[in-house]
Amino acid sequence: MDEFLAANPLFVVLDLIGTFAFAISGGTLAVRKHFDLFGVLVLSFTAAVSGGIARDLLIGATPPAAIANWHYLAVSCIAGLATFYRGSLIERMRNPVQLFDAVGLGLFAVTGATKALAAGLGPVGAMLLGMLTGIGGGIARDILAARIPVVLQSDLYAVAALAGAAVVVAGHALGWWHPALAIIGALLVFFLRFMAIRHGWRLPVARPH
Repeated sequence: MDEFLAANPLFVVLDLIGTFAFAISGGTLAVRKHFDLFGVLVLSFTAAVSGGIARDLLIGATPPAAIANWHYLAVSCIAGLATFYRGSLIERMRNPVQLFDAVGLGLFAVTGATKALAAGLGPVGAMLLGMLTGIGGGIARDILAARIPVVLQSDLYAVAALAGAAVVVAGHALGWWHPALAIIGALLVFFLRFMAIRHGWRLPVARPH
């Protein structure tokens, strides 16, 4: 599986970009919560790698890439330092936590599904693992920041990740597999999240009687 990813550098690039995006979202939330520098770096790293670690452990890729490869730690720390020292620039964006979270969600959903297929999982397993890779970092980030994880609320989150992973899995199953499908899947996730954030697209919410 690692040989497959090494032969397709696009997926390594997408994985690292997703790591950076999730780390920015974690660091920005930590700054809002008034964490110290160490806390910001911890939340950045946790948000960036939790989904990938869960994915690798489930498919037996040990040690997980996020721990075995120093690039993930370096990218996370750079993002964390950027949010700590230049957080005001990031906050000028509208909803920066959600925006960078959407980027990371899309990229991790497609790379997670790709690694699952390379490990021999079937279509359903690959879709679920792609979804888990995408939502894992956001769940860990929100729990450490003492807020309800976004995935448990009404926004299109896990469903968006599942849709992006489905694009990769469908292309693979139909023999149309091409690295461009990963980009299409990631863009689909970002579009769904963007519409959920800006226009209120959401799943039905439980109404207590």
